[in-house]
Amino acid sequence: MLLLYLLIFSGGGQKNPSPPSTSGPQPSEAFPAHSPLNPDWRGDGRSVTLGFGGDVHFAGAVATSLAQNPATALGATFGQLFAGARLRMVNVESSVTDGTCPEPQNKPYIFDAPATAITALRNATVTVATEANDHGMDCGSQGLSQNLAIAASTKFPIIGIGNDAAQAFAPYRIRINGQRIAVIAATQVIADNLVSTWSATATQPGVASALNPTLLVRAVQRARRTSDTVVVYLHWGTETQACPNPAQEPLAEQLVRAGADIVIGADAHVLLGGGYLGSSYVDYGLGNFAFYDNTAPETSGGSLILTVVGRSITSATFRPATVLAGLPQPLSGAPAANALQTWDAARNCTNLAATPYTSLASERGETSSFIAPATTATTTSTTTSAGSVSPTSSSTTTTTIPPTTTTPTDNAG
Repeated sequence: MLLLYLLIFSGGGQKNPSPPSTSGPQPSEAFPAHSPLNPDWRGDGRSVTLGFGGDVHFAGAVATSLAQNPATALGATFGQLFAGARLRMVNVESSVTDGTCPEPQNKPYIFDAPATAITALRNATVTVATEANDHGMDCGSQGLSQNLAIAASTKFPIIGIGNDAAQAFAPYRIRINGQRIAVIAATQVIADNLVSTWSATATQPGVASALNPTLLVRAVQRARRTSDTVVVYLHWGTETQACPNPAQEPLAEQLVRAGADIVIGADAHVLLGGGYLGSSYVDYGLGNFAFYDNTAPETSGGSLILTVVGRSITSATFRPATVLAGLPQPLSGAPAANALQTWDAARNCTNLAATPYTSLASERGETSSFIAPATTATTTSTTTSAGSVSPTSSSTTTTTIPPTTTTPTDNAG
């Protein structure tokens, strides 16, 4: 029965009345046929299945499990939710250090997980993680240095952070079935008082910031030239708001026009809608995946499974889950059907279509040096909710600092 539900709702059940209108010649006509810049590019013609989950936290019950046995701390359900996917990615809402937090930052919530978190991620079948978020530098530049050293020593790919912008925006590259996959990560959410010190630059370590999208869009353009499929995973959205905020939609369009085939992310801690922007797939928020918050709707999550052939998205399936005791529990039967209907309906407040249409990519968009227009939104998102409780445990440092004069961007992680 669940298979029937998934077939019905895969990629969306209710259809939008019609996709955004397009006119003129197909954009692909301007491209050489044998080039990954061409929107019709299929690489070597073989399909690849990719799996994406939302926010993962090593706090609360998961922190207790991590201290007891890192190998089993994230349970066994990741593998079920990612079944069939050759690349499996999540967002880690924490700095990962040597067990200390050398420079707690001036912000309301500090999250610091020990190096054993890498063991937990790997054993949970995660392939790559992003820390381009508003907790990636919770322990300052010294903590970031520890984080990068841990990733290097364990040979576990963590993207979206770096000793400089070149490293922070560098894509994770993997070849699957002969297809070249590139994944880039960045964040649109950084506390106002930390933007200048957290944003990676040519001379400063930090996170890959998308508050000004210039560096991110240019990274996509570079990756486009040598990749069969380009993915951008973003930390974006406004906490607990189930519709994209005014900064998300312009960024999604900029990235798609620059050649991104998939644009997805998390941060709002609730599910947002997913669908097609041209021939590219966009999901505005994957919700929580493994998380300490046990209050609905923050407990609603799941995995997004996309199958691609080069630049063509051939299938999109959402596998719903609920977070129980910090871990995702796959849904089945009537609960799964209801969750899928809710997820499908979330597309109604987006600019996305239920089915693909003419590509928005253009030769100019994919090759001209991008400069963010003056009208691009470059402010951080803010929240007003305050219902989450800061968890504590011996294996995860969670420090509360008195609020500053700026509005905190994320009260729950």
